[in-house]
Amino acid sequence: MQAKGRVFKYGDNVDTDVIIPARYLNSSDPEELAAHCMEDIDKEFIHKVSKGDIIVADKNFGCGSSREHAPIAIKAAGVSCVIAETFARIFYRNAINIGLPIIECPEASKGIEDGDEVEVNFDSGMIYNRTKGTEFKGQAFPEFMQKIIKAEGLVNYINGQK
Repeated sequence: MQAKGRVFKYGDNVDTDVIIPARYLNSSDPEELAAHCMEDIDKEFIHKVSKGDIIVADKNFGCGSSREHAPIAIKAAGVSCVIAETFARIFYRNAINIGLPIIECPEASKGIEDGDEVEVNFDSGMIYNRTKGTEFKGQAFPEFMQKIIKAEGLVNYINGQK
């Protein structure tokens, strides 16, 4: 499994209210949530993001509330992976539960810039910055997490195991 796309770079403490503002939480429709993804931090994000693109952030990405709307909005917007120095634990768990690949890698967070073209190999945990010709070793997903992500989330994974 891999992801490949253009990077949207953000800083520390990007919270769930910035990822999907609370005023849109009356909807659980992924496409509606995606239409407002990141708008309070980057009004142009939804107009610029393409399927497969990657978000890179610094520390504590996804802090704030425990709602699943945030990773759902990111995934529905077409983002194929989020790389950060660290993630809020509940966001990490929610992302995997809905099948959004996320990788902690402080070196990649520091060495990747907005607009860079990046490729991620989930089997090895390798992150390649194709723009700069650099590479970083992130944490590879354990096999069970890869199965959840390939199934597009925990519920699909469990339902497929019957």
